[in-house]
Amino acid sequence: MNYNHNFDNRRYFIAGAVIVIAFLFILRLFFLQVIDSDYKNFADNNAFLKKTIFPSRGLFYDRNNKLLVYNQPTYDIMVVTREVQSLDTLDFCQTLGISKEDFIARIEQIKDKKRNRNYSSYTPQVFMTQLTQQEYGALQEKLYRYTGFFIQNRTLREYMAPSAAHLYGSMAEVTQKDLDNDDYFTQGDYTGRSGIEKQYEEVIRGEKGYEILLRDAYGRIKGKYDNGKFDRKPIAGKNLKLTIDSELQQYGEMLMEGKLGSIVAIEPSTGEVLAMISAPSYNPSDMNGRERGKNYGALQRNPDKPLFDRPLMAAYPPGSTFKTTQALLMQQEGILSAGTSYPCNRGFAYGSHKLGCHEHPSPLDLPHSIQNSCNAYYCYALRNMLENRAKYPNIQTAFDTWKEYMVKMGFGYKTGIDLPGEKRGLIPNSTFYNKIYGERGWHAVTIISIAIGQGEVLATPLQICNLAATIANKGYYVTPHVVKAIQDTIVDKKYRTKNFTGIEPKYYDIVQEGMALAVTSGTATAAQLPGIEICGKTGTAQNPHGEDHSIFMSFAPRQNPKIAIAVYVENAGFGARYAAPIASLMIEKYLNRKIADNRKSKEEQLRKTIITPRGIKTYQLMDRIRLVDSTHVSVSGSDRVD
Repeated sequence: MNYNHNFDNRRYFIAGAVIVIAFLFILRLFFLQVIDSDYKNFADNNAFLKKTIFPSRGLFYDRNNKLLVYNQPTYDIMVVTREVQSLDTLDFCQTLGISKEDFIARIEQIKDKKRNRNYSSYTPQVFMTQLTQQEYGALQEKLYRYTGFFIQNRTLREYMAPSAAHLYGSMAEVTQKDLDNDDYFTQGDYTGRSGIEKQYEEVIRGEKGYEILLRDAYGRIKGKYDNGKFDRKPIAGKNLKLTIDSELQQYGEMLMEGKLGSIVAIEPSTGEVLAMISAPSYNPSDMNGRERGKNYGALQRNPDKPLFDRPLMAAYPPGSTFKTTQALLMQQEGILSAGTSYPCNRGFAYGSHKLGCHEHPSPLDLPHSIQNSCNAYYCYALRNMLENRAKYPNIQTAFDTWKEYMVKMGFGYKTGIDLPGEKRGLIPNSTFYNKIYGERGWHAVTIISIAIGQGEVLATPLQICNLAATIANKGYYVTPHVVKAIQDTIVDKKYRTKNFTGIEPKYYDIVQEGMALAVTSGTATAAQLPGIEICGKTGTAQNPHGEDHSIFMSFAPRQNPKIAIAVYVENAGFGARYAAPIASLMIEKYLNRKIADNRKSKEEQLRKTIITPRGIKTYQLMDRIRLVDSTHVSVSGSDRVD
């Protein structure tokens, strides 16, 4: 009996071992055939080569259907590392113009699974990107010698003119984060890194295709597998029609040469951005090709920050352009009317608190306070609003009401433009001041400078231009946008929706009157344009690091406005000095399509003026402006400045 019992135990043990071994074999086969792709890749690569076909990236056109951005062919060298045999490394490196050390470093980088998580010795990997046609030609003649290497076609961005670099944006090789977040990408792919290229990446990149090529026993390509039955054609990316007027864009960049600052121009009725200039800029072609890294480093080290997108990212005190917002909201709240007058006496004085002003008639009513850009007028108005206990129970309620109007006018938050990187600026609320001073520690005079666009208030040039568009429209703005249509399909409806400020149109009439007076006989006479009624407002943004920034916002013509514009010239002093004449020329260029002969000298003088944090230099005397030295400009007595 014991013998039979032991035999039964052995039988069960052997049967169990067979089952376990069989299960392990099945598990291993499942891993090899389903989970691990290496053996499948090995088998496939012996017989096939799956070659990616990259789609043509969508083209950019301006609002007048002029081609702006297109594609040129370029070539990548791909390598299947397992197939690299008997390579004459020296000859290969000489053909490509690289060193042996560079070759070794590239191969090591490809095989490093920490940097290239999808590496497999059986699948094609990127060895070198963006060969020129000349490099491609030299390699193609010898490619048969270099087993394991082949050429893959791509496209490279090209530009009709060296302008609008910040707007178009740049391309860069995908990072591991890109690979993890988007299955579309593989190692060595390129993606939009900034500007329109980034914002509309999924629209303009298209869909990849591929072809399956048949190999012989020696790995040589013998043609398409099954006559291309399993190939897939790429789908080209969609073309974009931009809102930009390319002539106006290039003209604005010319005027801003040698200066720091920005210009933003918008069509008020549609919110379409006509021009968006950031100065200094760079040639967008410098951010393409194998020299991208070197060029990017040089731009990054430049103290004038040419990579900084000023229209979207620079937050300045809006200065006296902000007075228009105060005039509007305080009419709506019943604090001001067209006939309300306040004295100036060269500034606002309340106890020991004083804010200066320039010489002008006093007292002034509302339209003439805009014409003469009176600081005192708006300080008195803000004080009367914040201290009005018949209307507001406390200063916090009054101030939060003030803040709500500012937000409705497009300040304190992003405008929602279809570009990445936009900053929101700053519009404080009562909580902001409660934290600094305590609930009972602040009063109207504590924060009085915000009435004239100073203090804690910050705005981007885009927001100031949007304000000009809102005044032109008498109470609403359309969300700014730079893409008009995607492959002939008009953009999303949010870019056609009107955003209302809650202020009645009749109050905008009074502000428009003041802005028109400013141009004809006030602080903005430098913006005058014969035959066209311009409404404008000068401004000066305080700069603790040097000369103040020159600001001007305007729209034209007054009836049926076609263009709203904001100009910032850093370190250029009063708004009338440089920002206003630049805006005037931009308006003339857009509305008349040319500059009148009698204004060519002004154009030339502005173009030749160099303004940096280190001073102002000009090659010719400007109208009514005299160069005193490299850091100071005096203005003749006939000019009014804010």
